[in-house]
Amino acid sequence: MARQLKITLTRSCIGCPQTQRATVKSLGLRKMHQTVIKEDCPQIRGQINKVRHLVAVEEID
Repeated sequence: MARQLKITLTRSCIGCPQTQRATVKSLGLRKMHQTVIKEDCPQIRGQINKVRHLVAVEEID
């Protein structure tokens, strides 16, 4: 089984550039403190890196 990532939106997107808002939306996050689980892949890691100041990430085995 592949490693998974637990991604939680910890800060608001208010005042962020539109590209960062779109990235948060593409990760499946809409509300504060909402959590999604995604497969660990380079594309998801790149999205997380772009909005790393807005999200908290935890690895799940």
